[in-house]
Amino acid sequence: MNWLIHDYRESDLAAVVHLIDTTAELGQESVFSLAECIGALTSRQPAVVAVHQGVPIGAALATVAGERAWVMRIAIASAWRGRGVASALLVELERRLVAARVGRIAYVLPEEELLGEGLLNAGYTRRPAVAYFEKAEPVHGPAASLLEDLGGRFLPGDLWAKVAGMETEKDLIERRVVLPLAQPERAARHGVRPPRAIALFGPPGTGKTTFARGIASRLGWPFVELLPSRLADEGNPAAALRSAFARIAELERVLVFIDEAEEIAPVRAEPAQPGGMHGVTNELLKLIPRFREGDERLLVCATNSIRSLDPAFLRPGRFDYVIPIGTPDPAARSAIWSRYTDGRADVDVPELVAASELFTPADIEHAARIAAQAAFERDLEGIAGGADRRRVPGASTEDHLAAIAQCRPSVTPAMIDRFDEDITAHARF
Repeated sequence: MNWLIHDYRESDLAAVVHLIDTTAELGQESVFSLAECIGALTSRQPAVVAVHQGVPIGAALATVAGERAWVMRIAIASAWRGRGVASALLVELERRLVAARVGRIAYVLPEEELLGEGLLNAGYTRRPAVAYFEKAEPVHGPAASLLEDLGGRFLPGDLWAKVAGMETEKDLIERRVVLPLAQPERAARHGVRPPRAIALFGPPGTGKTTFARGIASRLGWPFVELLPSRLADEGNPAAALRSAFARIAELERVLVFIDEAEEIAPVRAEPAQPGGMHGVTNELLKLIPRFREGDERLLVCATNSIRSLDPAFLRPGRFDYVIPIGTPDPAARSAIWSRYTDGRADVDVPELVAASELFTPADIEHAARIAAQAAFERDLEGIAGGADRRRVPGASTEDHLAAIAQCRPSVTPAMIDRFDEDITAHARF
């Protein structure tokens, strides 16, 4: 991504009007006229602008009426179409509308066009009007207060689409988990019961949390994370866990995420040790069946050490699927590196892939950050020294290789061997 997004400013008016006017014939139409869009901009209705090197390349604007907002136009310069600018603008505009306590966000298209598919992917629902897309944002009322009390929130609608690489795991989770939950009636016609609880296991840094957040984003459900450390801080972890699940049961739909599940469901010692987690494990085993009674809820537990979990915890009937999330293979690493290098032709992605064996997505992100910082600092030094400013900005292949050499992979060969054994012993999908 090589653009920035900021709130609309008065100085943007001429450029934004030009964008709206010149893109109307490129399939970026709207039921709102240019005059109505100008009226919304001058009356300070919510709007955001994408800028590349100081030049506006896209804009998204809305008008708010009570608890509903109408997205009036998303206009993208023709050279920037298909590069993620539209979805980024929509996400930023939605954040401002949610902050303004908007309950529903709607977008009316004059006819079917490419933007319709993007709206569906962003969590909107097509209504039987001309081509009417509406998105529910339940941000206030008793449910919102409860969600806030639980530390939960609605995540941006594009997180699932942003999961780079790991296509094998993503496809499996899409088919086994997301689609049955997103289309329960169709699933029921085929005798498919949507999952209510899944476990993700694998080495640290492989993206288990990212997948959990992506599922919530894809479904449009609120995301609530229960932290084992916070439960322990309340003095009585079993009681805290029971109280949290009781409050969660009041939500109409929810994805509950427990990371490092081995901390609250470890293998139980016999006899129970004073001050141990025996009671917490027992409590969770009793809570899961009750949680599973809801139609629109999903429990996702993640662990780096599945062999540390109590065997009864993962028994069929409690968890529908036990899914391994491993380190990215070469194809996945290529996709992840391509994302962080922004598709630059002068960066040798295959060389980066070969140099980053055993790197997790988190390791690759860290290396890319180091490389970007090196390029940034070199640019600052060049400006100070009067160097040629025509140099292509951004990190080079050499910057990335140097960063990879600085990083220590999170995963060792021994960990991979144990992971392979765990797949044989525990995976169920």
